[in-house]
Amino acid sequence: MKEKINALLALLVWGVAFPLFAQLPVYLDDSMPVEERIEDALSRMTLEEKIAMCHAQSKFSTPGCPRLGIPEIWMSDGPHGVRMEFVWDDWTHAQWTNDSCTAYPALTCLAATFNPELSYRYGKALGEEARYRGKDIILGPGVNIYRTPLSGRNFEYMGEDPFLSSVMVVPYIRGVQENGVAACVKHFVLNNQEKYRNEINVVVSDRALNEIYLPAFKAAVMQGGVWAVMGSYNKYKGTYCSHNDTLINQILKGDWKFDGVMLTDWGSAHDTDEAARNGLDLEMGTWTNGLTWGLSSAYDQYYLARPFLEKIKRGELSESLLDEKIRRILRLCFRTNMNRARPFGRKLTDEHTAVARKVAEEGIVLLKNENEFFPIQPGRYKKIAVIGENAVKKLTEGGGSSELKARREVSPLQGLIEKYGKENIVYSMGYASGAPDYNRELPSGLDADSLVASAVEVAKGADVVLFFGGLNKNFRQDCEGDDRESMDLPYGQNELLDKILQVNPNVGVILISGNAVSMPWLDRVKGLMQSWYLGSEAGWATARVIGGEVSPSGRLPFSIPRRLEDNSAHYFGAKSYPGDGKNVYYCDDILVGYRWHDTRHIDPLFPFGYGLSYTRFEYGKAHVDRPAYASCDTVQVEVEVANVGDMDGAETVQLYVSQQNPSLLRPVKELKGFQKLFLRKGEKKWVTLNVPVQDFAFYDDRQARWVVEPDRYKLQIAASSRDVRQTVEVVVNP
Repeated sequence: MKEKINALLALLVWGVAFPLFAQLPVYLDDSMPVEERIEDALSRMTLEEKIAMCHAQSKFSTPGCPRLGIPEIWMSDGPHGVRMEFVWDDWTHAQWTNDSCTAYPALTCLAATFNPELSYRYGKALGEEARYRGKDIILGPGVNIYRTPLSGRNFEYMGEDPFLSSVMVVPYIRGVQENGVAACVKHFVLNNQEKYRNEINVVVSDRALNEIYLPAFKAAVMQGGVWAVMGSYNKYKGTYCSHNDTLINQILKGDWKFDGVMLTDWGSAHDTDEAARNGLDLEMGTWTNGLTWGLSSAYDQYYLARPFLEKIKRGELSESLLDEKIRRILRLCFRTNMNRARPFGRKLTDEHTAVARKVAEEGIVLLKNENEFFPIQPGRYKKIAVIGENAVKKLTEGGGSSELKARREVSPLQGLIEKYGKENIVYSMGYASGAPDYNRELPSGLDADSLVASAVEVAKGADVVLFFGGLNKNFRQDCEGDDRESMDLPYGQNELLDKILQVNPNVGVILISGNAVSMPWLDRVKGLMQSWYLGSEAGWATARVIGGEVSPSGRLPFSIPRRLEDNSAHYFGAKSYPGDGKNVYYCDDILVGYRWHDTRHIDPLFPFGYGLSYTRFEYGKAHVDRPAYASCDTVQVEVEVANVGDMDGAETVQLYVSQQNPSLLRPVKELKGFQKLFLRKGEKKWVTLNVPVQDFAFYDDRQARWVVEPDRYKLQIAASSRDVRQTVEVVVNP
């Protein structure tokens, strides 16, 4: 009898306990290889749990699977720093007190360094801050090609040349991902304008797509091993890029074997069937129009949410499509938030500050230096007039999704006061903009005439004028959501400079922008620097370069045309840019940037790769290791470079390749190698550049493949695309 009672009690206890045990988390066996763990987790998940994982649950997170111990995925904007926190369901800043960051220079500045080692340090520092802040994905870098100087997001990208972008993006990605944080390369692909971005269909040749617009993404995947890719808003071949079969299934996941997560830009999904079938894995931002609606229940209405679930249940879509998405999301988790070996990260360290300053210093480009106007050594002038709003304006703010909440941002004025002493600096604003805004231009509220009059008076009494102008991150400047309306400087800067030059001809201009601007005053100013959005250390870096502690070594990552119509996108009229709101035709094809200027013999104002120094460099005779090569070989080019000036400095040796008798039109020259060389005054060094012959290839759209033709090729050693110092010829045999 006792045994029966015990058995009944046991059954009773089990009947009560089993439902409780069933609710406990099921922990996955972490002794298995990752791919087996992915299949194990997938096999344990319900249909509803899988659906939940492939769309957002908040503005910047997706749900994991709590029952299985799979954590949420948290992401953050910033290619240039970890963005501030937002409330759960809308775009209101959360007003935390611990979400400030180191603001790194914009990617145009990073590209201008021509320094891959710095790109790695940049990515590593950014990844450390993202990891410390609990982020699993950092939404960057951006590698869309600079096609027009009007594009609002060019400052987030790496310039006009696909080779430069490819070389610079790979170490950035590796640096970020060493921290167990996924880099997310964006915007895949053809997002080369902000105007009409949500509906424009890009009509581009297969050749231009493969030679110009895809290479940096390909390098990010195949060399950088990037773990996430973000789609763009626009269309290609009539289909939105975020769920485009050709781009995602065939190229990204097929040809390139990408094994990570393909996610939308915020609000770039448009159809459940296309999203399910055409390779989209993770949907973010739908029903917000990228900006506004924050209804919590909207998350269940995403294209990859309830509509996807219902189509699977009705048999209209296969569950295997969902399973493939979850495999990729789980793989991302095992690389990031389920990777027990990933480091803890660091935030706002001295090393991060040093990286930000170093990138800023190496990125500033000296464009004009008449009679050694720069450097301005302390004590050279008694009174230095600093004029212009950009000398004091916070430029880490605004611009769209790349906005940052920097712990500190040292202004150029602050840096110059520290350098020259407060008693030697007099400041006048000269012009003024309103507060940054995503959707409209806000007035400044200051009287423009009074600002001009005050600036002219200050300039009149100064020994030298440093004018800080350019663009900012306000609407229709360097800002997401729309493009600039012209190349002209805003806020009456050209007119202001004209008035200043009438009373004081000793003027140097420092342009801060992510885009080229027109310069009607160029012949009249003594010095010109192209600066960028330099981040936290802007002021210190600027003062060190102006004052001569650092010799400028930046090189232009894009060509600056004399006139807007000299730019390749604008030469062919409105159909080529901005299009008619439905289609835009890339009539310039493969001739983008310096490829256009050099091939069409149109002189730029300043060429790609150009930049002056405070010292001088001489090139010796270039040599190749042998005169003839097969297509599987690598060409080795050597040249000796000497610093023959009076200051330590850095030279960027550039190698351009041109084919003598191509069967299809090719540019006059294409960048295929570069090396930044640091030399003390009087020092000489040999530079060795190794170029695989396969890099001589062009994409033959007649055969839909890359081709290296047997021919004679020129290898041009240059200081810019227009400054060739040495040329050698080689033959490629069949």
